Amino acid sequence: LGRGSRPAPAGCELRLADRTDRIAMARALEGQSFDVTLDFSAYDREAIEGMLQVQDFEPGRIIVASTGQVCLVGTSLRMPYTEPDGSTPLRPEPVPGTRDHRNWTYGTGKRGVEAAIAEARLNRGSDALIVRLPVILGAGDTSLRTWGYLERILDGGPLLLPGSGDQPVRFLWVEDVVSAVIRILDRWPLPSPVYHLAQPDIISLRHAIEQFASCAGRALDWVAVDEPALAGAGLDGNVAPYSGRWVSVLDPRLAAREWGFEATPFDHYVGEVVRAHVDHPPAASDMGYESRAREIALAQALKSAPP
Repeated sequence: LGRGSRPAPAGCELRLADRTDRIAMARALEGQSFDVTLDFSAYDREAIEGMLQVQDFEPGRIIVASTGQVCLVGTSLRMPYTEPDGSTPLRPEPVPGTRDHRNWTYGTGKRGVEAAIAEARLNRGSDALIVRLPVILGAGDTSLRTWGYLERILDGGPLLLPGSGDQPVRFLWVEDVVSAVIRILDRWPLPSPVYHLAQPDIISLRHAIEQFASCAGRALDWVAVDEPALAGAGLDGNVAPYSGRWVSVLDPRLAAREWGFEATPFDHYVGEVVRAHVDHPPAASDMGYESRAREIALAQALKSAPP
């Protein structure tokens, strides 16, 4: 089910509806019955309620994709985050219109999704499960964040790395999401209502970018930068899409222990991700690339500054 902006994969039927339109949802789903519903496009409570309130709609087993951002909007300071960290008290709301506020809104919206699923499980007896995902890497990535790094690497200019790229990150390959869903369905029902999924290794952001460059056959030219320098040049964290506090590091040990979840280490799949982007480059740039000239100017200024 989708709005029709992208064609259905081979062998699939596309049901057209904007899920924010209750009438369209009813037209697409009323009286329908399914074995499994995989929901990867619910961003707030209303999205779940709008689906479950369609008359005579039987979704079957429901797997809802949530995000590590539900932990980041809370008050827990420990990483990697475990499943209970997604329900800690909320941090104060950031200033509206900022990058922090956009990320905070996304995380709180996903908390609403999780709350709606928990209530449906309790009040309606819905057979539902939540999987919290970190940053997903793979072919056809419409977020353009991996492409944001690769496009900078391929244009030959230097990259700005906040904090020298020492930030820990823990991604997940899209192919491992697919295999996890199959494994979940093979073992249904599972003991817990929420699971974290992530690759087995925690790496530095710099290591990830170095691997992007190596797999693309290019040398990596990078310059360390701090937030005051970025702000002084009229730039922000969009120059380095996977940097900053809004990238979650999740602990997948509960899923491994309870149903045998396994994921591929970063260095084993990154080459395939890079090849997919280089061989089939997206038509658009990521949102930060429009400021590329200022990035390069700042990088050159930082390189020439005395130590």
